[in-house]
Amino acid sequence: MITFETIRWKNFLSTGDQWTEIDFCESPSTLIIGNNGAGKSTMLDALCFALFGKAFRKINKPQLVNSINEKSCKVEVTFSIGKDEYRVFRGIKPNVFELYKNNKLVDQDAAAKDTQKYLEQSILKLNFKSFTQVVILGSSTFVPFMQLSASHRREVIEDLLDINIFSNMNSLLKDRVRTAVGQSKDCEHMVGIAEERVVSQRKLIESLQEVNKTRQQEKQERITKNLDRIKEEKTNKEKYVEELSNLEGALDGDEDQKTLLNELRQSQSDINSELKVAAKELKFFKAHDECPTCSQQIEPAFKNAVIGHLEGKGKKLTKEFKGLTEQIADAVSVIERMENISKKTYELRSKVTRSDKEVVRLEFENLEIEKQLLDLQTDTPSIDSEVETLTGLEKQLDSTKKECGEVSKTLAEYQVVSNLLKDSGIKSQIIKKYIPIFNNLINKYLQSMDFFVNFTLDEEFGEVIRSRFRDEFSYSSFSEGEKQKIDLALLFTWREVARMKNSVATNLLILDEVFDSSLDASATGELLSILRSLGSSTNLFVISHKGEILVDKFLRTIKFEKVNDFSKMSDDS
Repeated sequence: MITFETIRWKNFLSTGDQWTEIDFCESPSTLIIGNNGAGKSTMLDALCFALFGKAFRKINKPQLVNSINEKSCKVEVTFSIGKDEYRVFRGIKPNVFELYKNNKLVDQDAAAKDTQKYLEQSILKLNFKSFTQVVILGSSTFVPFMQLSASHRREVIEDLLDINIFSNMNSLLKDRVRTAVGQSKDCEHMVGIAEERVVSQRKLIESLQEVNKTRQQEKQERITKNLDRIKEEKTNKEKYVEELSNLEGALDGDEDQKTLLNELRQSQSDINSELKVAAKELKFFKAHDECPTCSQQIEPAFKNAVIGHLEGKGKKLTKEFKGLTEQIADAVSVIERMENISKKTYELRSKVTRSDKEVVRLEFENLEIEKQLLDLQTDTPSIDSEVETLTGLEKQLDSTKKECGEVSKTLAEYQVVSNLLKDSGIKSQIIKKYIPIFNNLINKYLQSMDFFVNFTLDEEFGEVIRSRFRDEFSYSSFSEGEKQKIDLALLFTWREVARMKNSVATNLLILDEVFDSSLDASATGELLSILRSLGSSTNLFVISHKGEILVDKFLRTIKFEKVNDFSKMSDDS
């Protein structure tokens, strides 16, 4: 339970440079009175500002500073929870926010927003909206529970039932789930990469093995091909040798033929010279009748005899020349034939030599290939190395899968817990349990104020309001006085639930101008009766203009008034 003890403020709104202090525990019931603008509601703004950093009413933070002094705005609230004493101190101009626990400053190095979060979630266990639903009712700027959105209604109920811890846990869990999801995606990526590496390594080994096998096959095929070539070359050599043997016999007498040819050509040349001389002499005698040298007449008979002799000689020499030409042609033909044979013989000898060299080359090549083949069959260091690498990659893959399995398991557990922490999970079951209690209490307080309707909240905090005749109403369809009865019934219900839970229960209850609005005399009496039933554990503060009517109903009266433009408090109790 939160027991609010004191509050004090200065240079706050219309309050001047002197501390104004209220002891919350001095009296079970306190009436605060004063004219409009005198500062009656300043306590509400000071209390909310101290606890939550903002006023109860819609007032901007700079406007909270006294407009005359314009500095040193300070508010201090003390309260206790169990054996622990707390003090909250805030200031404007300069800005100050200090939280003390048992007179020790809490984490001075923390950021203001973190300290505020700690104050609301770990100490008060109330945020601004929930605080104003449990502690304060009635200001014109106050937003009643019935006018809150569904999400804000849920916040209030969760604070009351002290189940907002599940929301906090869910928020924290979301970060872990987000991290686990990221790790899961990373795992999928890493497993995929590891699997690809294993597959690639297996393909590499298979490729190396296939290459080794293919190379062995290629080398074996090369050996076989070379053996066939050797056999072919030896067969060709035998054929060449046989041809060569036959041709070499035909070359006998080659030199004699060449000598004969030279002799025939020489004889042909001699006859050709004689023919030229005879032709010249024949031409001379046919062309001349006298000697050109001595100018003597050549006898016709001599001339004719010489011409006849020369013509006969020419015929004879021509015939011999023709015979020699034929002999020469025959000799040339024989020699050409023998040269062709000689050329062919040379080619055959060359072929025999090439065959021998090729056989030797092929035999040496086969020896080298057989050595390489043996190496391929017995020595596979590259493949063995890659197999070792594959073993390492497979172990890495198994390890990655195992680690990722743990991540998946953790993520699955987080998701199960997350489902439990959602609004539809554990919180829903708790709220479902308390909904009947809420409805019974609300209707109990409504009936105590002579407001006979059946008011029910569902699990989504939507309301159904029916009259005794089962006519269905909405909150907005009621008068302001009836609305206020509903608001009061809800306030008392939330306080009772808080007391039952002992989580956000508090001694402090403040009603701001509740008695000044739409309540008639009967409702006022009924409300006072309810307030008296709250007992001594509640410190009630009622802010009202109706001091003359209510003053005798309260054990203590505090009056606020304006003096020289500053708000002053006096205790009339």
